[in-house]
Amino acid sequence: MNAGMASPGAGLALADIHHAYDTRPVVRGVSLSASAGEVVCLLGPSGCGKTTILRLLAGLEPLQRGRIDIGGVAIAEPGRETPPEKRGVGLVFQDIALFPHMDIAANIGFGLSRRPAAERAKRVATLLSRVHMDGYASAWPHQLSGGQQQRIALARALAPAPAVLLMDEPFSGLDTRLRGAIRDEALHLLKADAITAIVVTHDPEEAMFMADRIAVMRDGRIEQIGTPSEVYTRPASEFVAEFMGEVNRIDGTVREGRVVTPFGAVAAPDIAEGTAVHVLIRPEALQVAGMAPRVPGGPVQGAVPAHVLASRLLGRTSWVHVCLNTDPTHRHQGMGGTGGEEAHSHWHVRVAGQFLPPEGTGLEVALDPRQAFVFPVAG
Repeated sequence: MNAGMASPGAGLALADIHHAYDTRPVVRGVSLSASAGEVVCLLGPSGCGKTTILRLLAGLEPLQRGRIDIGGVAIAEPGRETPPEKRGVGLVFQDIALFPHMDIAANIGFGLSRRPAAERAKRVATLLSRVHMDGYASAWPHQLSGGQQQRIALARALAPAPAVLLMDEPFSGLDTRLRGAIRDEALHLLKADAITAIVVTHDPEEAMFMADRIAVMRDGRIEQIGTPSEVYTRPASEFVAEFMGEVNRIDGTVREGRVVTPFGAVAAPDIAEGTAVHVLIRPEALQVAGMAPRVPGGPVQGAVPAHVLASRLLGRTSWVHVCLNTDPTHRHQGMGGTGGEEAHSHWHVRVAGQFLPPEGTGLEVALDPRQAFVFPVAG
């Protein structure tokens, strides 16, 4: 192994990474590791520092502070950078960026120029087959659809057998149906070759599908890192809970380790007495009486009378907007914190399958308290 060159299947580690453009900090003390063959997603809103971290890993930006290792070898420290071509890193960009003056075989074989022609041709043919593009070796990029171009971009990145693959919003330009198919194929390829991958995305569903672990970023820092299940069901902050999916939000106050909601008290054991809090409740945490619970045998409380204001089929699930037939003592801020006093008894419920009760239908709604999250109000 050459000095600074990572070995195949190597993991990576970032330690206390900081980066600023001019005087504007964009990455603030990020430490992150990925073991060999692990897929880690950097998830967060635009401008949170995700792509900058990818550029630092690839060597497209000089490291200002911290250290980056691949395969246990330091590839970047302030003032000492391994050239990008010697890092053992592959890149898949958001804009695909195939070389328009090269045919598909030449695009895939671009990183194999030092290999014998016969070996290069064999590798190209193998990758074309693996991305389901047999017969396209002589085609040109402009002759391919967006999904086909993304398959070729992935094959080109995999051709040199990189130790680490970096993917920057690689599926965002594809339509919904195609995006799901391509990312499924990409995940199979990554796992089959045990490639360590860092995937940047702003889509929580995509991150949960692709990742072994998710690092949720905010303002240049990692807010939480964990498995998809941990991040979704045990969010570390109000920001993480809301970014990972829809929530109903209630204002409340901690009394004797609990917060009162229209569905009964929710535990808040680690928050000081008298603290003003937000209670975030996912739509799927609300269950309609008489329907099978999302988690069979799971605890529920409440069974509060309500009536339907609207219902919509969203494919695999149904969305139901209900109004509780109560006189609540708590202000409910609606989905994602919108709304106000006039919406204090309005709730969004998500039900598996097709459930479209007409407007005005009476029903009862109960709460699975395991999906109610309590956080102190900021400030």
